[in-house]
Amino acid sequence: MKRASLIIISLIGAYSASHAAWAVDYPLPAPGSRLIGQNQTYTVQSGDKNLQAIARRFDTGAMLILAANNTIAPVPGPGTQVTIPSQMLLPDTPREGIVVNLTELRLYYFPPGKNIVQVFPLGIGQLGLETPVSVTRVSQKIPNPTWTPTAGIRARSQAMGITLPPVVPAGPNNPLGRFALRLGIGNGEYLIHGTNAPDSVGLRASSGCMRMNAADIETLFSQVTTGTRVAIINEPVKYAIEPDGRHFIEVHRPLTQAQEENPQTLPISFSATLAGAIEQGGGDRAIIDKALDRRAGYPVAVPANKDSQLVTQGTISVQNREMTSGAGSDEEGAATATQ
Repeated sequence: MKRASLIIISLIGAYSASHAAWAVDYPLPAPGSRLIGQNQTYTVQSGDKNLQAIARRFDTGAMLILAANNTIAPVPGPGTQVTIPSQMLLPDTPREGIVVNLTELRLYYFPPGKNIVQVFPLGIGQLGLETPVSVTRVSQKIPNPTWTPTAGIRARSQAMGITLPPVVPAGPNNPLGRFALRLGIGNGEYLIHGTNAPDSVGLRASSGCMRMNAADIETLFSQVTTGTRVAIINEPVKYAIEPDGRHFIEVHRPLTQAQEENPQTLPISFSATLAGAIEQGGGDRAIIDKALDRRAGYPVAVPANKDSQLVTQGTISVQNREMTSGAGSDEEGAATATQ
């Protein structure tokens, strides 16, 4: 996905909806299963300003809706039938704490002692300021954070003719929202937080941190404790063989590494382990290739076909490209709790 520009944000998110977001709770599937939820169909109403407003209604991301519907306009007309991608495969990682799948623009939270998973849309780091793949912990919970812009943010803002104050106090204009969770990676500069720019949730728009809708971060903040495990992964392809023998593949547009790359045509790379699982599964090659090409962002059933050829090495090649933190995030700046 290319860097979220002001043009893209204005197209799909010019309307800052007042609809409150909320956690979408899914019952955990049976042991050995990863399939949760069910896709929904929504008819656009005359009062729906754009996809971002519709996305908020279902607590999902506008880019996920765009991928699921392929040819839909950023501002669909009344009467348009829209698929809401609310069925998914759980990421292939321990079901513990917080799991962020960057390429999905989703955050999964597994509340301890409960047989549910909560799924939230997420804004992540833009091109060149990527959110790092890592396994870490919540190191600090910060209510009412202040914002101290970094030198990099100051320079970029100044280049646009905007002079930022040294510190932005807690309140409605704070870019970190009302709640922030500091992560134990880098120098503590990576946060999961709210935002005063709700249209950026569900986009690659931040400087490395992860942004959530106001109601969503409040919900997550109220449940998470210091020390909660946080796994940040980059998994564009998920493949599951369910206990009843059904196969599903879920393919998302990969995260681009350069401005000129097109996420719809960029070759998808994923692990040799996953490649082997798909090959040995014996699923219909044509369906798998179609899903890898279409990249709809929701599970597609793959009929078994033991006579089909294995997926070619050209399609399934190497491991996911992991985005590294480099010298550390140049995110929204330092966060400190107000007194």
